[in-house]
Amino acid sequence: MDSLDELIRPIRHSPQLPLLVDRLTQQLQAERDARERFYDEMTPEQKIEFIDGEVILHSPARNRHLDASGRIYKLLHTFVARHRLGTVKTEKCLCVFPRNDYEPDIVFFGLEKTSQVEPETMKFPVPDLAVEVLSPSTEARDRGVKFEDYAANGVGEYWIISTEEATVEQFVLEKGTYHLRMKSSSGRLVSTVVTGLELEVEAIFDEEKNLAALAQILA
Repeated sequence: MDSLDELIRPIRHSPQLPLLVDRLTQQLQAERDARERFYDEMTPEQKIEFIDGEVILHSPARNRHLDASGRIYKLLHTFVARHRLGTVKTEKCLCVFPRNDYEPDIVFFGLEKTSQVEPETMKFPVPDLAVEVLSPSTEARDRGVKFEDYAANGVGEYWIISTEEATVEQFVLEKGTYHLRMKSSSGRLVSTVVTGLELEVEAIFDEEKNLAALAQILA
């Protein structure tokens, strides 16, 4: 029995089933209408998402958040570009999922999905790897709806970065479910999605180690 069957089973034989279906249909239509307005009104200057029928506008990030995401982006982008594995985007890259639209801090698209991206693209496909740097205002979503939605739609690897604890949590998708492969403030992060990528965890949080890691990639 898959997860959808488990969700449906409690109401399958309920006398209220027709009413429940009608209510859900109305809700989904309202969400579709709101999502179309979201697409019409969004601008490239905004960091904005559409989640569970609501528009989420993000506030500016703290400096340590920007530093960590910038270091990850430099390492990942440099490695992927050097080995011609696809493309890496940061910040305002709107990834379109069946129900929701997210702007992860960093995303990686392999060659197949990279081929779908044009110079004027504003709505990107579901990424192969997603990275979220935690903040107080986003942690519940990063560990909640995004965690569930990323897994359900085939994001093969998900990194959650805590700048407060200086840790990386690496989740790997197996049979539609994320499994924690590592949580650490040191050691090597070995990607299962970006072929050949191995990063020192400390290079995400320390500028000198980040530069050393970049030099090693370029060597």
